[in-house]
Amino acid sequence: MSVAAVRGAETAGAAPDDGDEDVVLRRVDESVFEVLFTNPPFTRSVDPSDSIILTGLASVNGEVVATVLDTATMRSQVVSKSPNAQGWQLIGVGGEEAVARTWRAQIRIGGGEVIAVRYQKPPVKTSRATSGSGSGGGSGSTGKAPPLSSGQLAEAKKAAVDYKEGFSSDGYPNKPPAEMVAKLSRLSVAQREGINQQMQGYRNQGLGLEERRKIYERLVEREGGR
Repeated sequence: MSVAAVRGAETAGAAPDDGDEDVVLRRVDESVFEVLFTNPPFTRSVDPSDSIILTGLASVNGEVVATVLDTATMRSQVVSKSPNAQGWQLIGVGGEEAVARTWRAQIRIGGGEVIAVRYQKPPVKTSRATSGSGSGGGSGSTGKAPPLSSGQLAEAKKAAVDYKEGFSSDGYPNKPPAEMVAKLSRLSVAQREGINQQMQGYRNQGLGLEERRKIYERLVEREGGR
């Protein structure tokens, strides 16, 4: 039944209202419902902690850091008491140090919301099968990045401060060029540290120098535009 028919049924026998005629004949533009069609509230996760798990705890220079994984996007990031590039901050941890399954953490995410996460083994990523020779671009990606070591986390933090010197995973064979140093200078230490951690993850996956350089430059450009 059309909108006009329903309206006519409701007003049958009533005196016509000159102001209603235009409303009855106006067609609703379906484009206003496009967001609901593409991202319906009944199928998306409402609670962020539904998809986020704790995958590791470590002590770096006396500071506790946590590694968390969003199982919806399979994106991992490191969280400490200082907000990272995404603004996430570690509020507290608990559990027995020697028993990983008891680990838990409280994390402040975007908007100031605090979520509680518990340790879970990361789900296994399904890596894309690689065909052809394995020598075209050096070592290929396995599709699964090993977790960052405490040494890598310390290097990411140090390189965020001494950004002019470069570091092992930025994709440059030596120090970054002057143009890149200028872009890095406009980022915060937390932003640079977050980028460094992501780059170390790519290196752990086996990405070659050239691939890492391109990704590194894109990440710096993106953070610079925030």
